[in-house]
Amino acid sequence: MDTQHNSTGRESNQGAATVLPASGLPIEYAPTSHQSYADLVASTWRPAEVFNLKGQALLKELVRYGTLAANSYNTQPWLFAVEENRISLMPDFRRRCPAVDPDGHHLYASLGCATENIVQAALAYGLQAIISIDPAQNNIININFEPTEKQQKALFKAIPERQCTRSIYDGNSVSDIQLSRLQGISKQDYINTQLFTTHDDLNNIMRFVIAANSAKMQDPAFLEELKHWIRFSETTVTKQRDGLYSPSTGNPKLPEWLGKIVFKILVTKNAENEKCREQTLSSSGVIAISSEQNNKQSWINAGRGYQRFALQATAFGLRHAFINQAVEVPEVRNQLAEFFGIKACRVDILVNSPSYGV
Repeated sequence: MDTQHNSTGRESNQGAATVLPASGLPIEYAPTSHQSYADLVASTWRPAEVFNLKGQALLKELVRYGTLAANSYNTQPWLFAVEENRISLMPDFRRRCPAVDPDGHHLYASLGCATENIVQAALAYGLQAIISIDPAQNNIININFEPTEKQQKALFKAIPERQCTRSIYDGNSVSDIQLSRLQGISKQDYINTQLFTTHDDLNNIMRFVIAANSAKMQDPAFLEELKHWIRFSETTVTKQRDGLYSPSTGNPKLPEWLGKIVFKILVTKNAENEKCREQTLSSSGVIAISSEQNNKQSWINAGRGYQRFALQATAFGLRHAFINQAVEVPEVRNQLAEFFGIKACRVDILVNSPSYGV
């Protein structure tokens, strides 16, 4: 999974979500035409200002908060169905990434992230979210709502601020109290969290990440898929409203045609491995989220756990980034689980443990 804060999101059929009412007909949001990239980012990531919404307007706002969740390559692989007092999340298989995510793990974890955002946002509007998952229907996530006291918690306030920061961190340690809180808040049913902070552990984990990244960077299908989801120009990202904007990945802004040509020069095995090495060793540690049961419901729960972790880290003023390469290559993922002492579990998500930003 990977995402960037400056993603514009999608609204309407190209947009933040396709919202399907009970009739099954899409409700098309009407994004402002000719918005600049900066304006589009600002409008997508704006914090809520009105908390007396009702009915469809409220559900639409909860869906908007859902789309601000982490998701692989910013593919936004979700569809939302809105009925009276219910939001359902469904996988959009048209947006899956078969090269990096052949079994759909990241797709379902992304749905879990969006679910958690809705849970946190609903509380701010006086709604308690009741979650159920239907395995008979592609593991659709149904969220029903019951009245409760309005609670604008720190996690809710952090939603528009959450981001992955792929950079060298300042190397300062994070307090044990904060690390304990982050590890605890990410726990979910049948989900384990482990925290690694010693220099030896970081070096060992880094070796798994680099081994997996090296394998991926030699896979033509992976490289083609990655290139497909990178948006090199503001014009393209503003029009398509998805994918990874090139500057957010540490690469230059270019005309789309030129970016596609020089992609192989910009994105190389050695350069990406060095980024992984520097980012990991400058962080406070690594946190691993793993499933006791390797199934779609567990993947959804892992996504929910990660999202709470990310929001709490944001609330603490900390930065982090995914180093999921090691969980995207099955052989390396199995070796990693053995190293973690959880051979029977699936390692779902791996991130640089929070650090103070640069």
